[in-house]
Amino acid sequence: MAERHTFEDMRTPGWREEHARRYLATDGAEGQSWNGMPALLLTTKGRRSSEPRLSPLVYGRDGDRYLIVASLGGAPTHPQWYHNLVANPEVELQVGAERFRARARTATPAEKPALWSVMTGVFPGYDQYQSKTARDIPVIILERI
Repeated sequence: MAERHTFEDMRTPGWREEHARRYLATDGAEGQSWNGMPALLLTTKGRRSSEPRLSPLVYGRDGDRYLIVASLGGAPTHPQWYHNLVANPEVELQVGAERFRARARTATPAEKPALWSVMTGVFPGYDQYQSKTARDIPVIILERI
């Protein structure tokens, strides 16, 4: 069973704080959907601090695998949570009330087109985000361990 964190254990930036707080406080009963899209909580280990870092994110599914996109709204740099999971790919997920450990990896160039299609089916705005930046926006595969 994955370790249970409280909100006070986490550092969640900006507007996502209230979403994460509701998700945690209600054990996923609230927050599992964000603007009509499925949402999960990703906990990474800070690559410098080793402290837990919580990120509420939109997700998709590919069979048993969970998919997330490191879009940061089309910003020129990757989100911090992406750098953290690249440095330490063992993460914790909360999907609804269920908490579990997972291993994260970036989709390969061969895998990405099909997985990108899954994720733009969940949130079509990812295509617009990609058009705003020169960086290749990663799709991350999360597999339960």
